[in-house]
Amino acid sequence: MNRAKLTTTQLNQALKELGADWQVLNDKLHASFKFTDFVEAFGFMTQMALVAERLNHHPEWFNVYNRVEVDLTTHDSNGITELDVTLAQAMSASAR
Repeated sequence: MNRAKLTTTQLNQALKELGADWQVLNDKLHASFKFTDFVEAFGFMTQMALVAERLNHHPEWFNVYNRVEVDLTTHDSNGITELDVTLAQAMSASAR
């Protein structure tokens, strides 16, 4: 399903609502989450994998020890969509 790419105004509003965790980097929503250890970081990824699967929207992410780097974009739309924002909100809530 092709989703509408967010306008600059919509993206700026989404970033404001997402807070300090997220920024736009290389035309993707980007965040870096730091946890106490590898088990906590991997647990976060496991929880978010279930959310991503329910949304049928899968992140680009990278894990080293206690850190998880995340990039979100909707490839079919060639940019950031509301689906990326929804997954970002879930990730921020889970990381807290």
